[in-house]
Amino acid sequence: MYLIDGHNLIGQLPDISLTDPNDEALLVQKLISLVARAKVFCVVVFDHGLPGGSSKMSTRSVRVVFASHGSSADRVMIDRIHKEREPQKWTVVSSDNEVLSTARRYKMQTLTSAQFTGILRRPPPPAKPGRDEAAHVHVSEKEVEEWLRIFNEGKPKR
Repeated sequence: MYLIDGHNLIGQLPDISLTDPNDEALLVQKLISLVARAKVFCVVVFDHGLPGGSSKMSTRSVRVVFASHGSSADRVMIDRIHKEREPQKWTVVSSDNEVLSTARRYKMQTLTSAQFTGILRRPPPPAKPGRDEAAHVHVSEKEVEEWLRIFNEGKPKR
């Protein structure tokens, strides 16, 4: 499970700009893609939401939280870290030293936002063959000849 400072992470991504009015939604889409392939849960916290709290952008696996006007994402994250009952299950993603050191005191894993961009950019794993597909099929020349003989027997000769 990841607890992520959203704006810190956006600042490290080459394809999303903090000046884009849709930057939060674009990041949430990237996180939705990540959780779909990695089967993880994320809480992403952004600064300056009106009103603060959970956002309608949240999904079952990506919870989106905006800090209220008088607070900050760092403050919200530190408060969540203090209240977490199972801190060892979480990885905190931030560029803020106070947030990261607080997480470490609670025995949480930590990643800088720059480190986490590598996780976001990993390609999805290769698709596993479906029920009707074989992972690797090798047909010998003899088998091809046999199938051609079988299928050509019922056809009229020209």
